[in-house]
Amino acid sequence: MLYASSADGTRIAFDQTGHGIPVIVVGGAFSTADDGAPLAEALGAAGFQAVTVDRRARGESMDTSPYSPQREVEDLTAVIHAVGGDAAVIGHSSGAMLALLAAAEGAPINHLFLSEPPFLFGEGEPSADLPDRLQSLVDAEHPDEAVTTFQREAVGLPEPMIDQIRTSASFASLLPLAQSTVYDALLSQAVSTPTPAMAEVPVPVTILRGATTYPVIMNATEKLARLMPHAVLVTVPESHDHNVDPAGTVREICRRMTVQ
Repeated sequence: MLYASSADGTRIAFDQTGHGIPVIVVGGAFSTADDGAPLAEALGAAGFQAVTVDRRARGESMDTSPYSPQREVEDLTAVIHAVGGDAAVIGHSSGAMLALLAAAEGAPINHLFLSEPPFLFGEGEPSADLPDRLQSLVDAEHPDEAVTTFQREAVGLPEPMIDQIRTSASFASLLPLAQSTVYDALLSQAVSTPTPAMAEVPVPVTILRGATTYPVIMNATEKLARLMPHAVLVTVPESHDHNVDPAGTVREICRRMTVQ
């Protein structure tokens, strides 16, 4: 792991794979740098320098209070500076929301790939007090309840799926990420509808979605494409059910960037 220092002094961990034009991989809810490794390997094999990030309060990255989405913009900016000063960014799910916000805030991003961003555009919003309730559960040392509450109210998973995840062997790996559910809820709340600055970012934008995905994602990507007429909406046939297919995704990235 390598480390960048964010504007508030928070240590942000990242990994590098390959050589060439930097492409930063920003994961969504419950994602760490390790989860981005398959995509990073495919990017490295295609001639890029892939950079996977532990977002604030995840993996080996630190955390500093108080949180705001701007802190994560600063985190991403610090990583970009650490790997050369400007970079392409592919964000998935809430990571795509963060990437678009960062570009609007002036982060040195030269190309955006927004993979299945869950913008709600004011429809079906979670309760406004969800971040506060999640924080209360984390503070009371109930990370399991924070995780399941986020899955239920922010992601919209059905109860049978939540129960299945809770009884699975992988559930324990989600508990250290409980604090990040608060941050994802705050980020999603702040930019549920992209701001005018987000809609008008002056960099090439490619919106990616799978051949099959959740209805909310289909709705979000269609609306985002209409809001950003300069963006290109692309379906990745190999990606399904809100998952990223590395080979298919890298193929689309290569079509829109020159590998040096």
